[in-house]
Amino acid sequence: MSVIVNLYSKKANEIYNFLKKFSPNEHLDDKNLLEWKKEYDNPIEIADIVGVFIDNNDKFDINMWISLDKDFFVNITDHNSDQIIRYLFERYPY
Repeated sequence: MSVIVNLYSKKANEIYNFLKKFSPNEHLDDKNLLEWKKEYDNPIEIADIVGVFIDNNDKFDINMWISLDKDFFVNITDHNSDQIIRYLFERYPY
């Protein structure tokens, strides 16, 4: 089962600017994205984007939600990001 990362913003260009700066290989057609979704086959891969998101959340007006289990999403915040990254490595130790 894959995991999902969703980004949401109320400001045009925020998601585009974030992804272009921190994930330059990401192909984006629309600069005015207000929502972005990506599925990852390896759950450990999302630890990087969660870390980058939290380290830079004061620079971008974006919200992040992740889904590790079907139809259950968790909002990533300053208060839970470290615990979620640790949980990823405990739950998926490969």
